[in-house]
Amino acid sequence: MDKNKPDLAARAESFLFSEGGSLTRKKLCRLLNVKDEELRHALAALTKHIDGRGVSLIETDTEVSLVVSPETSEEIKTAYELEFGREIGDAGLEVLAILLYRGASTRSQIDYIRGVNTSSTMRTLLSRGLIERTGNPEDGREFLYRPTVELLAHLGVRTPAELPDYAKISNELAVFEQKSGPFQEHASTTNSMLDGEGG
Repeated sequence: MDKNKPDLAARAESFLFSEGGSLTRKKLCRLLNVKDEELRHALAALTKHIDGRGVSLIETDTEVSLVVSPETSEEIKTAYELEFGREIGDAGLEVLAILLYRGASTRSQIDYIRGVNTSSTMRTLLSRGLIERTGNPEDGREFLYRPTVELLAHLGVRTPAELPDYAKISNELAVFEQKSGPFQEHASTTNSMLDGEGG
């Protein structure tokens, strides 16, 4: 082993810094020539190493990014929240809140919670890089939407669980959904076809 070679956590930090944005976990594994389990341990070490500094590590199921730390980002957070409000409106903020507090969701689930069709709002959020769309492993006819690393960075949190009243609001959404049952299934079938058309 080359003693002059930086450890894996340091190398991961360098790649993330040089990227200037998020990297997929798959790509970072490839750049570092490691398996996912090794990357997980390296990122845990990196998180511990940079704790209390001006940057934080944010991880989602698919991406990793270095961002401004919550402790140093209050002014940035406030400015971005105001900017989001101007750019995407109340509908966009409502959709983001659902995805942040509920987690990955289909468009039909979002539509049902809001009570209106959200196709145009979803397109706006996707184009702004605030949410991402992936295939739904449980139903190939529809997509799952989730917050991006960039959104979490703008909000000054490392995970959605750090958002205000996360446990309370998440629980309230879960209780609301338990009452939706048959309607949600019907909405899922209808809106999945619309999703397939690019909505």
